Amino acid sequence: MNANTNFRMPARRFTATAAATVLAAGPGVLAGAGSAHASADHGRASAVVLRTGLDVSLLNKTVNVPLAVSLNEVRAPRSSERTALTARLDGVDGGQPFSVLRADVASAKATVSASGAEASTNLTHARIHVPGLPLLSLIEVGQVTSKATCETGRKPVASATLLGGVTVLGKKVTLTVGGPTEVKVPGVGEVRIDFSKTRTTSRTAAASALELKVSVNPLKLNVADVEGTLTLGSVTCESPAAAPVSAPASVSAPDIKPQGAPAGSGLAETGGASTTPFVVGGAVVLLAAGGAAVALGRRHRS
Repeated sequence: MNANTNFRMPARRFTATAAATVLAAGPGVLAGAGSAHASADHGRASAVVLRTGLDVSLLNKTVNVPLAVSLNEVRAPRSSERTALTARLDGVDGGQPFSVLRADVASAKATVSASGAEASTNLTHARIHVPGLPLLSLIEVGQVTSKATCETGRKPVASATLLGGVTVLGKKVTLTVGGPTEVKVPGVGEVRIDFSKTRTTSRTAAASALELKVSVNPLKLNVADVEGTLTLGSVTCESPAAAPVSAPASVSAPDIKPQGAPAGSGLAETGGASTTPFVVGGAVVLLAAGGAAVALGRRHRS
């Protein structure tokens, strides 16, 4: 009797332990947690003080020299800043260095970060020259600035400001935001100017402080015929892409029914409750453990 009692106790302990292991492992199988990876674009920005797209014809159009330059141009993702006070184009004015831009301050800056992108320009006491007019400035400005800001989660903003006087082909003019200003000088040429042109979208912004359409042919001598466009203070930006929000993984608890539930619920409706696999698994373990215990008991008695 004591031997049987001592034998049954380990079997019962084994059975209880096995059943507890199966039931405890069941909910863990349902709780599968996925991981989400978030990525963010830091945005973009660019700025340029002066950009020209001019066709220069010299000596009765026997020589064509395209004047296409970008001065103080900077681009980011990597933050950068550049400043130049003068810019020259060689080989245009009779083979001599020709100054396109003279200014006290001519700076461009572009920066980006996780929170946004920004670009800006500043041009102070600037004088722009084109071939054929060595002594007369195409345009002179006191100060002109432009700025584009694209912050994450906010509407992009673009702006341009003009301080001080503006002189075009030797004539003082007043610029307006509403429309272009046309300046015609007999025997010299004509210039059409657009001030503060801005564009914005949900993620981008752009601004040009001054855009000039130029047609210059001094005294119609065909010594230097200049046609094309010229832009001062051009900036653009694009805000960083919003990082996707990672939702926490949901854990579904097993639908455990109390014993003795009405016959019409659970199994009768669906063919099995969510805990059925774990109950069946536990029963199998219990049955196997019980069978083993009985077999060992019979061998011991025999």
